[in-house]
Amino acid sequence: MMSKLFRAVILGAPASGKGTISKRIVDKFGFDHISPGDILRMNVKNNTKLGKEAKVYIDQGKLVPDDLIIKCVTSRLQESHGKSWMLDGFPRTRVQAERLAKMQALDAVINLEVPHEVIIDRVKGRWLHLPSGRVYNIGFNEPKVPGKDDITGEELVQRDDDKPEIVAQRLQVYEEMMKPVLDFYYEHNLVTNFKGKTTAEIWPKVEQFLVERTKALMAGRL
Repeated sequence: MMSKLFRAVILGAPASGKGTISKRIVDKFGFDHISPGDILRMNVKNNTKLGKEAKVYIDQGKLVPDDLIIKCVTSRLQESHGKSWMLDGFPRTRVQAERLAKMQALDAVINLEVPHEVIIDRVKGRWLHLPSGRVYNIGFNEPKVPGKDDITGEELVQRDDDKPEIVAQRLQVYEEMMKPVLDFYYEHNLVTNFKGKTTAEIWPKVEQFLVERTKALMAGRL
């Protein structure tokens, strides 16, 4: 745990391992993990005022407007008063990044860079047991019986959006969407890129970076 607050954003394409890296950061450094997407889903589920507003856009397949997302983030950051935190899934637009900068000064933007072909291969080998949500991957964490869930023996399936051509399209959309955000953070010298093909390769670099940055922060050098 840290004696001074650390504020970070983590960015990474779908299936880049961002979820795993985020969990390890939380476990190692005690950051408050803030995911506006999760918060919005919870608000929709609980039928809150914010959830009702967001559901109108979600049901139409539209992006939730910047103002609503920012309202959601602002409220959650207030709850994290006195804690170090890491934003995951925000910002998604330059407007969001600019508004966040006016609210809070960031100490780091962690950007995971995994080659697209690696992500496509990774997702191509992903199989799910839909009733439980259990995930298997060919090459590691394989089911004991090919195509069958280890616990129930039921059939495993692949999601339509895990097909290679769909994944490639999603990755392209992500790159185009996030370029203005990354440009903004590069302008402010906040981005550190972590390149690799696996979480095992990337995590030690992220861990060392955060150890060094947090030490510098506590020593007053940042």
